[in-house]
Amino acid sequence: METTIEKTTEALNDLIIINNDRYEGYQKAMDQAKEADLKSLFSTFSNQSKSNNSVLRSLVPTEEAPARDETRLSGKFYRAWMDVKNAIDAGDRKKILSSCEYGEDVAKKAYENVLEDKSNLTPEAAATIKNQYDEILKAHNQVKALRDNA
Repeated sequence: METTIEKTTEALNDLIIINNDRYEGYQKAMDQAKEADLKSLFSTFSNQSKSNNSVLRSLVPTEEAPARDETRLSGKFYRAWMDVKNAIDAGDRKKILSSCEYGEDVAKKAYENVLEDKSNLTPEAAATIKNQYDEILKAHNQVKALRDNA
């Protein structure tokens, strides 16, 4: 049976991987975007993921397992960012933002899954994850609003 520390470590590492994917995705999008407002937005969200990871890593109990550095390049998030790349290549602002919104949906869902059972988290981890979820939700809503107005 897993302990709370093991469950917390697993949850934190899952979110670290999601933020790694999100960071990489927005870096790629930022490199290829031509419009200054999108470059700025993508930079902000990329930095947000980097900051999220720094905080999440500080919460991983090192006696259990180190924080993971990998991405899920075969998962849903990667596919979402490939859609972003294709949309950017096509130069269609609305498609770019739609693809980014899908990526934010994946990140949002990952946080929701972890928050569904807070008994798997230490109180400090639960509070941190909730704060990061709120930031991810704001990012999602910002991308959605831009997409709706594109």
